Amino acid sequence: MAKLEYYIPVGRGRLRCGYTTGTCAAAAARGAAEALLTGRRPPAVEVDTPAGVRVAAGLLDWSAGPDWAECAVEKDGGDDPDVTDGLRIYVRVSRRPDGLLTVEGGPGVGRVTRPGLDQPPGAAAINSVPRRMLLEQLETARRAAGVSCGLAAVVSAPGGAALAAKTFNPRLGIVGGISILGTSGIVRPMSEQALVDSIDLELEMARAAGEEDLLVAPGNYGLDYARGTLGLDPDRAVSCSNYLGAAIDRAAGLGFRSFLLVGHLGKLAKVAGGAMNTHSHTADGRRETLAAHTALCGGDRALVRGVFEAAATDAALELLAPAGLLRPVMDSLTQALYENLKNRAGEGMDIQAVVFSNRFGLLGQTPGAEALLARHRREKGART
Repeated sequence: MAKLEYYIPVGRGRLRCGYTTGTCAAAAARGAAEALLTGRRPPAVEVDTPAGVRVAAGLLDWSAGPDWAECAVEKDGGDDPDVTDGLRIYVRVSRRPDGLLTVEGGPGVGRVTRPGLDQPPGAAAINSVPRRMLLEQLETARRAAGVSCGLAAVVSAPGGAALAAKTFNPRLGIVGGISILGTSGIVRPMSEQALVDSIDLELEMARAAGEEDLLVAPGNYGLDYARGTLGLDPDRAVSCSNYLGAAIDRAAGLGFRSFLLVGHLGKLAKVAGGAMNTHSHTADGRRETLAAHTALCGGDRALVRGVFEAAATDAALELLAPAGLLRPVMDSLTQALYENLKNRAGEGMDIQAVVFSNRFGLLGQTPGAEALLARHRREKGART
């Protein structure tokens, strides 16, 4: 089966995108369900991803029994250096007598053991968006076959347990395998120099167009929050990915007047700890930073250890809130973030930040952030 022919411009070239383990699972579920319900084994299926890109995935390794069918899709990581590239994601679909559609994990798919992640403890590490994609494909196959029986999909990834050791899953408390992931369904390449070149190009184009005030976000979470909650215009924002330090350096060099950063705590806690490249292969420090600020704000040993051992930043916040330390810790962390941003930007550019969590909402703003937010809203209003 041909590879996904979907590219993104990067610098003066382009990189090929791939598709996520979630998209693989959804496509395999569709193929297995069609085979079970119709007796036909399609060579490939097309799946619409949340990113709006249609993926044609080849179906491999067919097997079947009296009331089940199974096939696999091979993960295509595109030009991204992904440890799961080439891994085959299998889905076995069986009939259910109760009319329900269900999704479960099998061998090679991890299990969640700690709170604070996308799925609760005990559940298979199949995140919400891939679960929804799987259910949609099961329903599509059922509707096309004109039947109403229930279907149970079990996702497996032979070799997933060994690959998971090369990821952050063990540290997050996900045991026994990989996670089935993907908020967009598409893997966007992460070549470091190419991405930095692309960010530079975006900044240069904005400056050439007369922009003086930058709106910057590390990725989709920040852009969505800027639009939906802060009322800003994400179409005029620059995504800096993990390369915040490089973006600040270039923006200061180009003479921008201000730099407003909108980011999720999971990224900006790293920056508060001094990391200006937030890629997980380069830096983490989230738990260390949150634990340190918890101690600075008077948290006892048990609370500091709990924050340090939390599986994700939202899980740490859930410990801080009942202790009455959520606001003090976020204020302390935001101040450290501000100091690190100012030190990197120098004196010539006003740099501010807004920190949020999808679960807890607004967590902190640096001292001048509100003034920059008002400026961006005025500029947005003047353009509309």
